[in-house]
Amino acid sequence: MLINTGIPTKEQVLSVFPPAERLEKGPVAVIECFQRIPCNPCQTACRRGAIKPFEDISDLPVIDGDKCNGCGLCVSMCPGLAIMVVDMSYSKDKALVKLPYEFAPLPKEGDTVTALDREGKPVCDAEVIKVLNTAAMDKTPVVSLAVDKEFIYGVRHFGSAGVPPAPYNEVSSQPDDISIICRCNDIDIKQLHDLIAQGFTSIDEIKRISRLGMGPCQGRNCVPLVLAELSCAMGKNVSEISPGTYRPVTRSVSLAAIAAYSESKETLNE
Repeated sequence: MLINTGIPTKEQVLSVFPPAERLEKGPVAVIECFQRIPCNPCQTACRRGAIKPFEDISDLPVIDGDKCNGCGLCVSMCPGLAIMVVDMSYSKDKALVKLPYEFAPLPKEGDTVTALDREGKPVCDAEVIKVLNTAAMDKTPVVSLAVDKEFIYGVRHFGSAGVPPAPYNEVSSQPDDISIICRCNDIDIKQLHDLIAQGFTSIDEIKRISRLGMGPCQGRNCVPLVLAELSCAMGKNVSEISPGTYRPVTRSVSLAAIAAYSESKETLNE
């Protein structure tokens, strides 16, 4: 289950994919957002109105496939890295997939990489077609991959071809690296490395000591990044590490809402 593993089921993934006939028409966004949280950058970023307006900021995004042209703006703006673009019309045998990528170094056009599924397991080889590095504009880089069409529902990430995760002490990291891991609570990669070096090697431990994952996004952005760092530090596959405890999002309630509730309750009791 997603709430226990952080990995959506096949049924959940298929539920957010556009119909096959829409996929064949050209690029379209796929939003793998399965839990209600107060977040709407995708909707505000869409210039074509393809992501329908939210009645509540915690609504799940809904895409109008007829309006979406797969531009990828929502991909780079999503803090939870939950969006990709799929283009089944790319060629006869290949589909183009635009994926958010927040690891270093960025791949280069023409590179061959290993496409991974949602558990981090290899799916197939893929060619890097384009790298859009928008980090200078405070946006997530977007990497376009050409993958065999038969694997289109399985591909969700990628890694260097044939290269397993390096041990933590071999991971290159500059002392002045200020790459942000948790945007909500302003926790950078160096702080995370320090916590791991102190012996905090689970999501829940790191969360309790630093409040990482307790912000408005509820860990949608930072937890996958922390899992990747823990994978390197512990020499384990990401799928072997617990994503931590998830709790329902709470939101503040206005005094006016409380007053209105009290008045309605008194009316019912009369």
